Amino acid sequence: MEETASGGASAARVAAELRGVLGRLNRRLRQQADVGDLTRSQLNLISRLEREGPATVSDLARAEGVRPQSMGATVAALEEAGYLRRDPDPADRRKASISLSDAAREQIAASRLVRQDWLQRALSRELTREELERVHEAIALLSRIVGNA
Repeated sequence: MEETASGGASAARVAAELRGVLGRLNRRLRQQADVGDLTRSQLNLISRLEREGPATVSDLARAEGVRPQSMGATVAALEEAGYLRRDPDPADRRKASISLSDAAREQIAASRLVRQDWLQRALSRELTREELERVHEAIALLSRIVGNA
């Protein structure tokens, strides 16, 4: 690892290595979850609806930075597959409010459990108790960097 003049690790080097490791970890976690034939944009939309709750197609298109027509096609495909439902918007009954179906919520929860189980087993298999404690300490430091977002 690159060091600064004072002998410590360079922030630039740590940032580059951390980004690489987190990217690989994220890919491994995604591999554990069976998302079927969903595209990245479909998965992003499902994640957004889970985090932020129901929204109109226009609101979703704006949030994802795509045209409303493109978002409409994504919503229609997910609705047909049973992941989304469309209800009259409570604020304007002429609009539709898009939300996750119960089946989608169940699949998200199951997928999360699979990823959690894989990571727990990997941590137990690869790290000593002391190393696990160091990772736990690093999590607190990383949390400080990203804040409570």
